[in-house]
Amino acid sequence: MTMLRRSRHRFLALLGTAALALAGAVALPGTAEAANILSNPGFETGSLSPWSCSGNLGSVVSSPVHGGSKALAGAASSSDTAQCTQTVSVQPNTTYSLSGWVRGSYVYLGVDGGASTWTTSPSAYSQLTVSFTTGASQTSAKIYLHGWYAQGTYYADDVSLDGPGGGGGSDTQAPTTPTGLKSTGKTSSSVSLSWSASSDNVGVTAYDIYSGSNKVLNVSGTSGTVSGLSASTAYSFTVKARDAAGNTSAASNSVSVTTDAGGGGGTGFKQAAPYLYEGWGDPPNPTTVMSATGIKWFTMAFVLDSGGCNPAWDGSRALTGGVDQTAINQIRSAGGDIVPSFGGWQGSKLGANCSSASALAGALQKVIDAYGLKAIDMDIENTDEFENEAVQAKILTALKTVKANNPGLKTIVTFGTSTTGPTYYGNRLIEQAQSLNANIDVFTIMPFDFGGGSDMYGNTVNATEGLKTKLKSAFGWDDATAYSHIGISGMNGLSDQQENTTPAIWTSIRDWANSHHIARLAYWSVNRDRSCPGGGVVSNCSGISQSTWQFTSITAGFTG
Repeated sequence: MTMLRRSRHRFLALLGTAALALAGAVALPGTAEAANILSNPGFETGSLSPWSCSGNLGSVVSSPVHGGSKALAGAASSSDTAQCTQTVSVQPNTTYSLSGWVRGSYVYLGVDGGASTWTTSPSAYSQLTVSFTTGASQTSAKIYLHGWYAQGTYYADDVSLDGPGGGGGSDTQAPTTPTGLKSTGKTSSSVSLSWSASSDNVGVTAYDIYSGSNKVLNVSGTSGTVSGLSASTAYSFTVKARDAAGNTSAASNSVSVTTDAGGGGGTGFKQAAPYLYEGWGDPPNPTTVMSATGIKWFTMAFVLDSGGCNPAWDGSRALTGGVDQTAINQIRSAGGDIVPSFGGWQGSKLGANCSSASALAGALQKVIDAYGLKAIDMDIENTDEFENEAVQAKILTALKTVKANNPGLKTIVTFGTSTTGPTYYGNRLIEQAQSLNANIDVFTIMPFDFGGGSDMYGNTVNATEGLKTKLKSAFGWDDATAYSHIGISGMNGLSDQQENTTPAIWTSIRDWANSHHIARLAYWSVNRDRSCPGGGVVSNCSGISQSTWQFTSITAGFTG
C-alpha cells in the first residue's frame, strides 16, 4: 500500500523510573526582603530570554496560561526533556524558596545540583514548591524546569525564586525613577513603550510595566511591548525599576495610549480547497464532487522533481496533457479552480533538488505558466525540506521571486505542527519568511499525526492559536491580521496514527475557522471522502462511517 501521507515524529517510548527524588520541605527564609529574583518569571515579555531551553524545544505560548497572557511550553521529545534554565545571583548560606505553576505529564522543578520536585500529570495548572539552602561560597544558582522523555509538551508559568539577590544582604537602596516613558507604536491589540534607563548603587536587573495598578510585563531593557489588549481602548502605563535585592523605584511618568480599531490588514484571500490526488486512491471525477458539494477549489497533489529541477506530477506524469490536466480542465469548466501543491512527505522534491532559489523559481514558473495559476502551495515536510533551514530559505526566496514576477499570485506554505503550535522548524520557517520579506500570504498547518492525540478539535484550535501567537510575534500583527494569514489542513476520518476526525469534529473546526476569519481550509483528501467503517487507514476511504463527499460538503461551507 502506498504511504498515505505525512508521518510525524511519534512519541511512543514508555516513561522510565524518574531519577530525581522529591526533596523534603525546608522552612522559608526568615527575611522581610524576600522577593522574586528571577527575570521574566511569567514569560510575559513574549520571549524566552533569559531562560535557555535544550534542543530549542522551548517556546512562549498564549494558551494555556496560569496568570497574565503568556506561559512557557516545553516540547519534550523521545530524546530530550526540553529542560529550560535560568541562572541567577544568590547569597551564600541563604535559604531560598522556589515555586512554579506547571501543567502536563511529568514536570520537574529544581535547582541544578540541589533540591527538586515533580508532579505526574496534572490536567490543569498545579503549583510545585521546593526550598534549598546555598553553600558557604555559592554565589549563583541555576533554576530548571523540564518534562520527561516522550511525555509530550509541558507548560510552566509564574515561576518564583524568593530570597535576597546576590551582592550582599545590605542593599536597601532603590534604583532611580525611570524617566521619559513614551509610546513608540501601537496596534489594535498591543502598545510598544520605551523609557530612559534608571541607575542603582548595585545595578538595575529589571523594569516592571504597569497598566494602572496591575503589573503586566517585566523586561530587562528599556523598551517593551504589552500585548493582548482590546481594540479601541484607552490604557495608562507606568514603569518601575527593580534591582537584584528586590528594591523597587518610584513609578515613572504616566503615558496614556488608545489602541487602534480592530479589523487588521488581512490579505482578503479565502480558499476552501481539499486535496485531490490523481495518481492514487481511486480519484473521483471532480465535477461529480463539485456538483454534489458546492466546492470550487481543489489543492492538486503533488508536483515533484522529475530530474534536473523539472516539475512533473508525482515526479513522473507530464506537466500537461495527462490525467492531471484533464481534471484541471474539468474543474475550470465547472466554474472552479486549483492550487497545485509542491512537495509533500515523500518523493524527489524540487525544493531539495533544485540547485538554487533562482532555479527553483524557474521550475515553479513553468507550472504557473502551464496553468495560468492564481495561487501555489509549497508543502514543506520531512528532513530534506522542513528540517533543512537552507532549503527553507531557498523555498521562501523562490516564492518571493515568483510572487514579484506574477502580480496577484498568492503564495501558501504548508507544514506540520505540534498540538500547541509550530515546532522549532515551523518557528524557524516563519522567522525566515519575516527576515527574507517573502510576503507569504498563508501559513497553513497540518494539525494531525500528533502521536495519538484524541481531542482533534481541541488540538487543532490550540495548534492554530499557537501559530497565531508566533505570527503576531514575528510580524508585529494584531490578532485579526494574524488569523487572516492562517490556514488549516486536516485529515478526514482516521489519520496515519489512528486519530479520528469525524464529520462532526470537522464541522466544529470549520465553524471555528469561519468565526476567526482564517484564510484557508483544506484536508487530505477528497479521494478518502467515502465511507468504510472499520476499513483502517487506506487510500480511497476514510476508515469511518460517513456520507459520500461529506467532508468536502463541510469544507465547502468555509467562507473565512
